[in-house]
Amino acid sequence: MTTKAHSMTTPAIPSTHIEGVYMMPIKAYADERGRFMETFRREWFPWINWDRMQSNRSESKQHVLRGLHYHLWQIDYWYVVNGVIRVAMVDLRPSSPTHLAVETLEIGGDNNVGVFIPVGVAHGFAALTDATLTYLVNNYYDGGKDERGVAWDDPSLNIPWGIDQPLISDRDKQNRLLQDIPANELPE
Repeated sequence: MTTKAHSMTTPAIPSTHIEGVYMMPIKAYADERGRFMETFRREWFPWINWDRMQSNRSESKQHVLRGLHYHLWQIDYWYVVNGVIRVAMVDLRPSSPTHLAVETLEIGGDNNVGVFIPVGVAHGFAALTDATLTYLVNNYYDGGKDERGVAWDDPSLNIPWGIDQPLISDRDKQNRLLQDIPANELPE
C-alpha cells in the first residue's frame, strides 16, 4: 500500500478566485485495516523554500472560529485530519490581480484536500464539527512581527462562515476592520 502511494504525485489545482491559492486532492488508499494517505510533499510546491518548515496542529470544538490572520512572509499548507471546517480566504495583496477577492470552501470529511495559502492572503476557518487541522508553514512562528489580523466579521468582506454564534479568541476579537488597518501593516 505505501509503495504505490509514494510513487504518485497529484498536481495542485489553482483556485479560480484567488491567485496563488491551490487545492491539493489527497488520494486515500483503504483496505480492511484503515486508510493511508500522503498529505504533503515539498515537490508539490517547488517554488517555496521549505528549509525552515514548522508543523502545527490545531484542535477546535464545533463553532470555533479562528481568524482572519495573514502573514507578511510565511505561507500555510492546511490539511484537516478529523472533522470539517469552512475555510475563508481574502487576497490582501494590492499587486495581485485578485486583490480583495474572497473565497470559502469546506475541507475535511468528504472533501479530502490540502489547501496552500500564499503570503498576503488572509485566512481563517470555522469548525463546522469538532475538527483537527494540521498545517505546515515555511517559516518559524513569529507572531509579533509576521502575523496580523482582519476582523472575521468585516462587513466589507461579507464572508459566509456558516455558523451563527462563533466561539472566538480574545485576540481575534481585537482584529480591526480592513479599512482601519494602515497600509504599512498590509502585505506589499
